[in-house]
Amino acid sequence: MSASPTDSSAPPDRECAPVALITGASRGIGAAAARHFAAAGYDLLLLARSSPELETLAGELRTRSRRVETARVDLADAATIAPALTELLQRGLHPTVVINNAGAAYTGGLAAMPLERWQWLFQLNLTSVFQVCQAVLPGLRERGGHIINVSSHAARNAFPDWGAYCASKAALASFSRCLAEEERANGIRVSTLTLGAVNTPLWDSETVHSSFDRRAMLSVERAAEALLSLAQQPASQIVEDLTLMPAAGAF
Repeated sequence: MSASPTDSSAPPDRECAPVALITGASRGIGAAAARHFAAAGYDLLLLARSSPELETLAGELRTRSRRVETARVDLADAATIAPALTELLQRGLHPTVVINNAGAAYTGGLAAMPLERWQWLFQLNLTSVFQVCQAVLPGLRERGGHIINVSSHAARNAFPDWGAYCASKAALASFSRCLAEEERANGIRVSTLTLGAVNTPLWDSETVHSSFDRRAMLSVERAAEALLSLAQQPASQIVEDLTLMPAAGAF
């Protein structure tokens, strides 16, 4: 785990800028969301496992006069998450929006799935979200804020060979609802963005084997726009879940 401090110089209105913390920010939905939030005037706290891609993105966004702080952390390694977030949050940016976007998938029957793969998937898709939320809640309770967890329509459906992924996303949806109830009195809103198939690098990972037509999937840009729309809801209201599906339906 390592972190990258940035130039603290800022335009005059920097103190008023909202701040978005985004996990899985180096590519896919996370990178697209970072660009959309930067264009909307947010400063950014970006987390990802891949340092070169993350720093390339951060450099691009800093040219837009946005402050961007990054931390390289593997969310599959539970022990590194709290220290990385503690250090990142000490750099002076206080998130008003937290987007738990990082995740993974695994295809294969439940009966033959190795235990270590099950634990790895649940660490990424559920436990790391729990850990990120625990890290940011003290600050959000002081200032108010919005947590947005990226979920999947697999949370509500059963697909052969996707059982572990379905279970992890169903657990994430339940976690989000429970967190919303617990933190409502503290001025913290919690939403889920429930997505159908999105054309992301997830489909190229070694743990996923599929033959879907990716041209019919949602684009990362549409997913990022949905995240920004959720984040920009007035503080007096909450979209508890926004479901976005390809017009072609479920894959």
